[in-house]
Amino acid sequence: DFHLLPSGIINPKVTAFIGNGVVIHLPGLFEEAEKNLKKGKGLEGWEKRLIISDRAHIVFDFHQAADGIQEQQRQEQAGKNLGTTKKGIGPVYSSKAARSGLRMCDLVSDFDEFSERFKVLANQYKAIYPTLEIDIEGELKKLKGCMEKIKPMVRDGVYFMYEALHGPPKKILVEGANAALLDIDFGTYPFVTSSNCTVGGVCTGLGMPPQNVGEVYGVVKAYTTRVGIGAFPTEQNNEIGELLQTRGKEFGVTTGRKRRCGWLDLVLLRYAYMINGFTALALTKLDILDVFPEIKVGVAYKLDGEIIPHFPANQEVLNKVEVQYETLPGWDTDISNARTFDELPVNAQNYVRFIEMELGVPGKLFLLF
Repeated sequence: DFHLLPSGIINPKVTAFIGNGVVIHLPGLFEEAEKNLKKGKGLEGWEKRLIISDRAHIVFDFHQAADGIQEQQRQEQAGKNLGTTKKGIGPVYSSKAARSGLRMCDLVSDFDEFSERFKVLANQYKAIYPTLEIDIEGELKKLKGCMEKIKPMVRDGVYFMYEALHGPPKKILVEGANAALLDIDFGTYPFVTSSNCTVGGVCTGLGMPPQNVGEVYGVVKAYTTRVGIGAFPTEQNNEIGELLQTRGKEFGVTTGRKRRCGWLDLVLLRYAYMINGFTALALTKLDILDVFPEIKVGVAYKLDGEIIPHFPANQEVLNKVEVQYETLPGWDTDISNARTFDELPVNAQNYVRFIEMELGVPGKLFLLF
């Protein structure tokens, strides 16, 4: 399971880089590495292959505790919460925006100065959340231990990226976490994450100039899923949704919650394409649809009987839309061993081509895996 570690780190020939746009819980990073090491080969020597931007912000234990308190307050005050992972993401980005957060460069520079700033920030949180308990000295001791292990990995991320882009030719693959509709600006707000996980995050989260962004691959399942609450127009609260969830083994990676499942939503996908400018789609989990005699695809939204030409920003509006579907025949064939497009049955090929035609993705059209 990968949360903080770039998945490419399992390749011993790859140099993995965590950019400034990522927020890092240091004990969690080492726990994640240890957990994956126990699973098998591939991660040995990961410390020598990982570089961390000195501008990345640090998630503290009290950020995570505050996250849980905020969710409890939302439930008590408004009768509903956001369904966060309680990993401290919202609070640490709040500290970042308030310019009171602490970064990797602070941790590895002067620990005494870091400690003083940490105490100020911790006391600010205690003032905001009176029930919040913070073991300041205990957490500082833990952070000092992490600092000694992490220091060799921390580098100036801007210079690292510049050298990678302008030095000897390299293949650079940028991996983003979270889906386009969880983007803080363009997602289904407020049921989103706290950062930009659309293509603009490549520039702001790594320090990469936009002209250096080459191909943009949109990774999308052959059906639609969502973890937690929030609008989901094509959701299937029935046997279809249950079958998609079971066959696709759809559980949230962080929380283990069952994912909500539904038919592919092309309105949503077109919107994501408009923001990200995909040059290709990587269509995944097509084989999960093998057992369906017919497959529906959401192609338009109606509101008050009229087709609306856009993806609504307002969640109340999105909850009211009626989805217009196209129905395509299934293929009733196990395609899990197919490795090329030509190996797919005709109806599976037609499903892919339908998505291509409706979306109009330019350049390389689809990757199937």
